[in-house]
Amino acid sequence: MQIARPLYVDKLIKRRENGMAKIITGIRRCGKSYLLNVLYREWLLAQGVDSDHIINIALDDIRNARLREALPLFNYIESRMADKQMHYVFLDEIQLVSNFPEVVNSLIHLGNADVYVTGSNSRFLSSDILTEFRGRGDEVRVRPLMFSEFHAALGNSVEEDWRDYVTFGGMPQIASMQEDELKIEYLNNLHRKVYLTDICERNSIRHSQTLETLVEVLSSSVGSLTSFKKIADTFSSKTNERLTDKTVKKYIDYLEDAFLFEQAKRFDVKGRKYIGGNSKYYAEDVGLRNSILNFRQQEENHIMENIVYLELRVRGYNVDVGQIALNENVDGERKRKSQEVDFVASKGSEIIYIQCAFAMPDDRKRMQEERPLTSIGDSFEKLIIVRNNIVPWRNEKGVRTMGVFDFLLQGSL
Repeated sequence: MQIARPLYVDKLIKRRENGMAKIITGIRRCGKSYLLNVLYREWLLAQGVDSDHIINIALDDIRNARLREALPLFNYIESRMADKQMHYVFLDEIQLVSNFPEVVNSLIHLGNADVYVTGSNSRFLSSDILTEFRGRGDEVRVRPLMFSEFHAALGNSVEEDWRDYVTFGGMPQIASMQEDELKIEYLNNLHRKVYLTDICERNSIRHSQTLETLVEVLSSSVGSLTSFKKIADTFSSKTNERLTDKTVKKYIDYLEDAFLFEQAKRFDVKGRKYIGGNSKYYAEDVGLRNSILNFRQQEENHIMENIVYLELRVRGYNVDVGQIALNENVDGERKRKSQEVDFVASKGSEIIYIQCAFAMPDDRKRMQEERPLTSIGDSFEKLIIVRNNIVPWRNEKGVRTMGVFDFLLQGSL
């Protein structure tokens, strides 16, 4: 099954021959190599690029073991560049090469090498990787399939594909599997034998069970405000083992570095500033999250919120959890009460405030969801996303309501 990923192909097209190394990052098995070696390669060939001007080296292939040293790799690539025309160099799993930034920078210096690299190592994925490329790196973050990609690949009814997606997620291999048992086995193997094992090995974690339990605690709190202390307390109640706030933070940093989870910070909407303390964490893939919990706690409302968060991130938004202070009458007294805006999504000068409401069965629930939005007081877009398949509409206060399928499938807000 060939799965089209036009958003990511377009990102590579826009960065073609820009004089920088295209650094393709993302969680293992999310389709980085497929994007580069199949989809983007096919696009280049369709533009008239000769196949011998596309140099593709899979460094995790044992046949290329001799190329895992910097100078032999550079010399080999240079020997294949037979003329002065542009050559497209694809280096898969570049972190296996010693001093790989030197190789990439040296290729760029040649002037006729357009370089693309992928990798899955913690050093490669670290936040200072672009510094290692001395300002000559351009990162393209790849994620598992979004619902629109998943639905386009399977082609079933929206409801049927949604049922599979909220259960098994969007890892590309899942889309080609027919039996639920095979999907469960695949996800279990990924999170236990690939991700957790990899994290333990890279970070010299001796007690893998501690990390696995912490991942379960984090997975069960998806969509809920939490803190390092709260996570540590929950961990202790589950295991009778004490874990310090500092250790929790260190382990969560490892999980974020491996792209398993992502933090959404709290943001004071009125004060326009970040608030320390509690944050929310969202899973990179809801299928992996469900697998970590042995497919228990499959509350569709929390999973839907996770999916909306990921969709916003793919569309290029920075996403925070909004907080707004409201005045309320409590027993005849005016008291200030903080209420939450699920997402404050920003991109440049654009801001969208979003509430995820799985269902709004009555006017009271609708008012509850609308009130934080209407209390913000600015003119930016305000949106409520519901599970129901409704006709999108906007009320007299400017708040727009739409169904989650319209939000996920229409491609824009």
